Amino acid sequence: MPAVRKDRSAVAAVVASALGIMMTVPSVARAADDFGNESQNPRENTSGDKSGNDISASAMAIHFDQSRNGKGGGAGPVTPAGDWTPPPCWYQPKWTAKQFKAYTEPIWEAGSTGYEWDAAQRKRYEGGEPYKDFNLDKQDEGYWWDAVANPDRIAEPAALSCDKPTFWVDKGDPPNVPNAVTPEILGQLAYDRIRVPDTEVKLSPDARQTVNLPTWAWLDETAFKPVSVTASIDALGISATTTATPVSLRLDPGTEDAELHPASGECPIEDGRIGTPYTKGQGDRTPPCGLTYLRASQDGPFPFKATLTWKISWEGSDGQGGDLPDGTFGTTTEVTVQEAQAVNR
Repeated sequence: MPAVRKDRSAVAAVVASALGIMMTVPSVARAADDFGNESQNPRENTSGDKSGNDISASAMAIHFDQSRNGKGGGAGPVTPAGDWTPPPCWYQPKWTAKQFKAYTEPIWEAGSTGYEWDAAQRKRYEGGEPYKDFNLDKQDEGYWWDAVANPDRIAEPAALSCDKPTFWVDKGDPPNVPNAVTPEILGQLAYDRIRVPDTEVKLSPDARQTVNLPTWAWLDETAFKPVSVTASIDALGISATTTATPVSLRLDPGTEDAELHPASGECPIEDGRIGTPYTKGQGDRTPPCGLTYLRASQDGPFPFKATLTWKISWEGSDGQGGDLPDGTFGTTTEVTVQEAQAVNR
């Protein structure tokens, strides 16, 4: 088939997929129809096989279990350290033999992709060059694999880099192609679904701060816990769980006229917690995590920012695993600082 026709078809198909339109050209990157299903979706039979023996299309999609993810209105995605991004595209099982035949033949009959394209596809998947009759004689022995574009990176040229035509893989055989879906890729995709709770830092004083009076900062232990997302493909029996664990809190007073405690502004975990709650009588002590403003906020409140760093790792169903880039998530609060000659705390 001509290269120009293939490239134009790929672009059209990816754009259509991004808009949620059923694509009419096989063998190009797909997005939303193969990606992003939640674990609650039904595993219905979609092949047209009334016996129910044919595996459902849903079972070949990626499903995300977010039951242990961060929740609440303030929860949000982490910002990865550096310029790391999840993969722009990958290959995964898409159809059984019957499903691929049922999907492709109406496209040929419609003639919407042109005679040359259709003829080349018929040779490849029906005429024995190299596949014969969609591999129907191997219906229970494998799946047709296809490219999937990451919907979050659909506008990037890299989303079209997985351009290998639809191909067959026997069950249990490793796909002989780069970027085939693995637990590691699932772990990277789950990273993008991680949501962490709002960084609600407790301050004492909790209203107006006072010049030269230490402000204590700490995190509520009940919100200070790991979150995780599991990505899986039922048809392959593979999965990966990506976990984000809070490791340190960075304070930014919003002005250069302040001292940080510790001086780096990075409050580490100590005894399973970050910072120490203020108790009465500690007003003149230096807090293990906090800051001291050196001037009043006469021109308006200071934008105090608390940013939590999360260590992120993945563990796959194949026993493999490792670290992914740390992520950060912060909250900015307006802080008013007043002058005072004497303060009782």
